[in-house]
Amino acid sequence: MLLKLFLAFTLIPMIELTLLIKIGTAIGVFNTLVLVIATGFAGAYLARAQGFQTMMRVRERLNRGEMPAEDLIDAVIIFAAGVVLLTPGLLTDIAGLLLLLPATRTPFKRWLRVQFDRWMQNPDIHITRYP
Repeated sequence: MLLKLFLAFTLIPMIELTLLIKIGTAIGVFNTLVLVIATGFAGAYLARAQGFQTMMRVRERLNRGEMPAEDLIDAVIIFAAGVVLLTPGLLTDIAGLLLLLPATRTPFKRWLRVQFDRWMQNPDIHITRYP
């Protein structure tokens, strides 16, 4: 786990920096800054809109006495997308935008549910229990 975190906190910024430098030399510094700011604003708008819609669906299902499990998973993914969008860079912005769009969020949600089901069937695989 420590290795994964180390790689995430070192490789992702290095890739982001390399990508920003390459794009900056290709289209110019000002245009690159505008692109990063535009993707950030688009992501913030989408996160707000998708989050509001999801919370309304949660509220409707709770009012009907149903468990809003799918909508709560959507809410967690939308929150994670918002966090990813806060990190500067184009790669993370693209990942965040993909998590916000329902068409691309659905396959990720299915994958996440499979991983969760596997973990629930055999929880000793991924976590260490202390006596």
